[in-house]
Amino acid sequence: MGTKGAETRCKLIKATRSLIESHGYFGTGLNQIVRTSGAPRGSLYFHFPGGKDELVAAAVADSGIEIAEMIRTTEASDARDLARQVITFLGDRLEASDWTVGCPVAAVALDTASTNDAVQQACSATYRLWEDALRERLIGFGHPEPERVSTAALALIEGGLVLARAHRSRRPLRQLADTIDILV
Repeated sequence: MGTKGAETRCKLIKATRSLIESHGYFGTGLNQIVRTSGAPRGSLYFHFPGGKDELVAAAVADSGIEIAEMIRTTEASDARDLARQVITFLGDRLEASDWTVGCPVAAVALDTASTNDAVQQACSATYRLWEDALRERLIGFGHPEPERVSTAALALIEGGLVLARAHRSRRPLRQLADTIDILV
């Protein structure tokens, strides 16, 4: 694939990421994706012959890699500091978007978990990637329960983002940051 093709593919993924994070799977249509990306309609099926499902799976995976990398590379003095920084980063994203974007996976996972195997698998793989990144960091900090705590921390952060978005307030995230100190 040439440079132009790679750029078009990236535009489609970026537009899809933005739209599904704000509107979920069912609230995002292919026409919206094409319009938002500025890509020619025919390029959508050229780059994603599996259509919307393939494109959404690619967008979820792309988001997953970005967040996992943030978890892995955030400088932190210990597990508590890492948890606070991850919560702050995600809270900053949410507030900067005027409460429209929370987790890049949650809305899609809720929309498709029981009805769409391809997209559900992409969501599951992304959550596993984040749990792995958290577990690796917890191991690095010498935490005694990295397996259980990585899952619990991810679930708390996801829930905190949902509550913050619903309330249009960082209060749930501030409370979560204070409470997660007990866990990690």
